[in-house]
Amino acid sequence: MAKYAAFLRGVNVGGVNLKMAEVAAALTHAGFSDVRTVLASGNVLLESSAGVTAVRKTAEAALRERFGYDAWVLAYDIGTVRDVVDAYPFERGADGYQSYVTFVADAAVLDELAALSKDAGPSERIARGDGVVYWQVPKGSTLDSTIGKTMGKARYKSSTTTRNLRTLDNVLR
Repeated sequence: MAKYAAFLRGVNVGGVNLKMAEVAAALTHAGFSDVRTVLASGNVLLESSAGVTAVRKTAEAALRERFGYDAWVLAYDIGTVRDVVDAYPFERGADGYQSYVTFVADAAVLDELAALSKDAGPSERIARGDGVVYWQVPKGSTLDSTIGKTMGKARYKSSTTTRNLRTLDNVLR
């Protein structure tokens, strides 16, 4: 059995309110084992003998069926998540800044988001990683930042999800 992190996009922000105990129950019912949630923002650890693509599709189908919403899940083996966090290119815990990782499942979208680095403001940092975009913005300016404004567009909902570094550290504990 492989251990995976499944990141649910848009859960408990923007109107999709789910109880994490019910999410865990739905995913257990879908055949995953050792399911547990981390925080209340759609972070799930689970085990499966299936590959990562099947994990994603099964989780999305289970959540759509159980909760009746257009669920989008990005799933990664736990080693990949650790590698992504370890590769964060900016100063961790920089005073006055929020540090984020956007997981991206579509190569064209990854190219688009990484290209935003040329339009970023002077206090906004954006860098491409392996299947992710790393970014760091001053606290209080996340939604007004170049990447924050772009990420809110419907085009990105099905192929991206963002987590701050503190959340990812909690997922990896």
